This record gives sequence, C-alpha cells and structure tokens, in this order.
Amino acid sequence: MGSSTAVSATGLVKRYGTQESAVTVLNAVDISAKKGTFTVIMGPSGSGKSSLLHCIAGLDRVDEGTIRLGDIELTALSEKELSIVRRDRIGFVFQSFNLLPTLTAEQNILLPLELGGIKPDRDWFDLVVTRLGLHDRLGHRPSQLSGGQQQRVACARALLTKPEVIFADEPTGNLDTRSGAEVLSFLRESVDSLGQTVVMVTHDPIAAARADQVLFLVDGAVVADVADPTADMLIDTLKKLETA
Repeated sequence: MGSSTAVSATGLVKRYGTQESAVTVLNAVDISAKKGTFTVIMGPSGSGKSSLLHCIAGLDRVDEGTIRLGDIELTALSEKELSIVRRDRIGFVFQSFNLLPTLTAEQNILLPLELGGIKPDRDWFDLVVTRLGLHDRLGHRPSQLSGGQQQRVACARALLTKPEVIFADEPTGNLDTRSGAEVLSFLRESVDSLGQTVVMVTHDPIAAARADQVLFLVDGAVVADVADPTADMLIDTLKKLETA
C-alpha cells in the first residue's frame, strides 16, 4: 500500500452464521481510499455496504482478508489494540447520532478525548465548531437541538481527534433535506479544507455525488467504481445494476 492510501482492504470475506446456515455478506472484496478524498459505498439493500464499512472501520471482524489503516494492519490487532486505534485514529458518524442525552453539545464533542485522558487542542476545537456553526449551541443538550444540529455535534466529535479516516454510515438518513445537505457540505469541506479522509455509506445518489469516487456493491462484491460522479451517472449505474 502506498503512503497516499488512507485505508485499504484486500480479499475481505465476512460470514454470519455457521456451517450450512452461514450467509456470506462480503465476498473477496478489494477496496482502497486515498488520503484527502471522499469515497462513497453504494448498493441495494442487503448488498453488504454497511457490513463493509463496519469491517474496514474496525467495528466488526472479518473471516478472511486484510485491512490496513495507514501503516497499521487492523486485522492483526487484539481487541484492546483495536479499541485504542478506533479511539485515537478513526472518527465515526452514524445515522443515529449516538449522543449522550445528559451531556451538553460541548461535553459530547469532548467525550472521546476525556475517556482517553487526552487534553483537547482548543484551537482545533474552536475551528471545528466554528465551521459547523455550533458555537451558540455548545451549552445545549441533545433534546434542545434539531436533528441537523445533533448530527453536526456528532461530526465535530468525529473530527476532534484529527482522525486518519472518518467513517459515516447513512449520516443523513434521519435528517430533512436541508439539514442533510448541510452535513454533506461539511463532510465535503472537511476533505477539501481540513485535509480529512471520508468513507461514507449512502443509498442517495444526490448525496453520493459529493464524493470523489463511488464504489457499488452487489451481493457482497464490488461491481463498479465511478470516479468524479454526478447524480445522473449514479442513477444510471444503479438502474443498470438493478436490470442486471
């Protein structure tokens, strides 16, 4: 793997169940995402896209294959080592915002660093919350925030450790169109202006059109790779895959 590659996977196989009842959800998948790029994974329901994201993000183990995050082979780590990598080098944004209801927005953003006993970089904190328009919401609890604001808090939390990769699983799935567009714009800006690497799962061609490359999964296998996509290109590809 070249030094320009942020995350890569080779020969990934993931099964659920055992013996005769086993179901293969990832079948010899090879993918890579370059540093400072926005990669999207698409596919029909049940194609394995969320399973793939969870595996390459170190949230789930694979049965076969190798996953590398920068210079680290995730598939060779113990659970304890993997948890440290997830805390220090990976950011996560999910469809459900995963905010603690008793904490303020600021406390939720800072929580991963506090759990790790790490002192936050206040300049970076200020930059992130400013870019996300959260300065006047830092003292609010999740119940006092809109869905879009909660997801922006989740984005700030993901960015605070300056992760090597941000993994986002349907981050706009619970948002209205306007709030979803704001979150997508920030993820795009985090790549273009802050040098982040984003890998996102979505079913939405308009959301996916923000990416630099889109990988299509069908039945657990990568079947297409579209660079510099437009929404029309992605809709056309999806129609062709459905027809096939």
